[in-house]
Amino acid sequence: MKNKYLEHINKPDDLKKLPLEKLSFLAKEIRNFIIDIVSVKKGHLGASLGVVELTIALHYVFDTPNDLLVWDVGHQAYVHKILTGRKDDFHTNRQLGGISGFPSRKESEYDTFGVGHASTSISAALGMAIASRLKGDFKKHHIAVIGDASIAGGMAFEAMNHAGVSKSNLLIILNDNEMGIDPNVGALKNYLTSVKNGKGIRKSDLCDEQDNIFEALNFSYSGPIDGHDLDALISELNRLKTIKGPKFLHVITKKGKGLRQAEDDQVTYHAPGVFDASTGDLIKESKLELPPKFQEVFGETLVELAKKNENIIGITPAMPTGTSMKRMIDTFPERAFDVGIAEQHAVTLAAGMATQKMIPFCAIYSTFLQRAYDQVIHDVAIQKLPVIFCLDRAGLVGEDGATHHGVFDIAFLRVIPNMIICAPMNEMELRNIMFTAQLGINYPLAIRYPRGRGNNINWKNKFQKMEIGKGELLTKGDKIAVLTIGNIGERVKGIIDQFPKGKIAHYNMRFVKPLDKKLLYDIFIGFNKIMTIEEGVLHGGFGSAILEFGNNKGFKNKTIKRLGIPDSFIEHGTVQQLLEQVGLDEISIKKAIESLLKE
Repeated sequence: MKNKYLEHINKPDDLKKLPLEKLSFLAKEIRNFIIDIVSVKKGHLGASLGVVELTIALHYVFDTPNDLLVWDVGHQAYVHKILTGRKDDFHTNRQLGGISGFPSRKESEYDTFGVGHASTSISAALGMAIASRLKGDFKKHHIAVIGDASIAGGMAFEAMNHAGVSKSNLLIILNDNEMGIDPNVGALKNYLTSVKNGKGIRKSDLCDEQDNIFEALNFSYSGPIDGHDLDALISELNRLKTIKGPKFLHVITKKGKGLRQAEDDQVTYHAPGVFDASTGDLIKESKLELPPKFQEVFGETLVELAKKNENIIGITPAMPTGTSMKRMIDTFPERAFDVGIAEQHAVTLAAGMATQKMIPFCAIYSTFLQRAYDQVIHDVAIQKLPVIFCLDRAGLVGEDGATHHGVFDIAFLRVIPNMIICAPMNEMELRNIMFTAQLGINYPLAIRYPRGRGNNINWKNKFQKMEIGKGELLTKGDKIAVLTIGNIGERVKGIIDQFPKGKIAHYNMRFVKPLDKKLLYDIFIGFNKIMTIEEGVLHGGFGSAILEFGNNKGFKNKTIKRLGIPDSFIEHGTVQQLLEQVGLDEISIKKAIESLLKE
């Protein structure tokens, strides 16, 4: 039978019925199960293949969900989901209405903490451990599994600093695979490599006790041990159950374990898309020439500009491949920096460089800039430093769901004094605003652009300086003024073309802050019906800015219809499915325009 053991496992109690010597067979079945489904349905592959044995061991030894297990970087948790009642639903992973690709408290009692961003597990597990101690429950175990470079995040060290003196029953497991999405970087990575090169199960014998960073923080340290050796894992976890206070287990795993291509190319197979489950080979996209992805336009443009301007610096927190900053790192290794999972540091590092007349382009996914909000305000905006924030994945991103949608950036940046916010409609405008920024600005600038491909194959236009705060009229009309911001404007162009000419005026506003007040004044004078369309939250977003303008200028009795993301967290699904869900797909936008015409 294909899954002789896995077919009988629906919860951890079923797992515990298996004799120890059968667990390795179960591990092989789980790997094949994940590979078969992810090869067709897509998702995060490498991280979960690397923690098969560790996950089995954790649920085999501990009494979950009574013992509390917290996962960091939730894409490690596929095996956890399969073992905790979601095996039969795993084929719906990351699909509309299906299970989440990350742990979710509303999905299962085994998911003790919702995660999607990195470096949160130790703080959460420590909070649970302290709560148990305050309740007088000294038997409950609290385990944080932190991996995929998350240990280098500042929040993880903040939590360890507290945990070391907390006396709480906390076990931190470092899943050390030397990888985030890209290879790990930094001094801590070098330190962990030196520890792995040492000998011994309990302690690194490279140095005395106080030279072990985790023991210096007052943890009972053990390891490193082989994270694919079930006997060693189970034995050590059972031993650690008997030790009181904060404990730290260093486990060595291989990202992509069990699939040769995933082991050899860990960056690509982090989330490889569709592939052949039997061979592991990627299924290539159509050979038709396609427009580039916005991230590729950013990466190539940055290198192009940097070749002519030696003051340009590139910075990204652990996303060199995802943002295409890797092109800058490869071309100018002394002028481009992957600082690891450290968004706060990335922003303030850029601020420091800006004080010295450098031109820092700080490339961060929109969802991850949320983690550095104080630095944006305190270290950049208050000092009016010309840091250029390049916000990739702005808008709906699809299957990663609520933790990853980049829909809040307009609203949370718009309230910050001194901040300029630009949302280019297409590849050419992205290139032009980057070109304009490096010519010299005296304020912080945020440039937001979406995940996915642009619209133009011939995108390498000659650079043109862009006027800050200037919008444009794309299509003339006299019944309704439609105002768009960002790439959604390209879709709206096609929709407006379906209406009789001369009815719908379409304006590409380009800037949320500053608004083009002259253009807006003319719009409010000339139209009684105005519609705003944005791929961001309605509360505090672009549409709100237009409403505020109209109110402040005393325009009364104007009908203003706003389309955007409602006041709720949007879950996972394809981008098209989610656009339909929130009313931003082509059919919904067309109906909204038709309805406004009839009013």
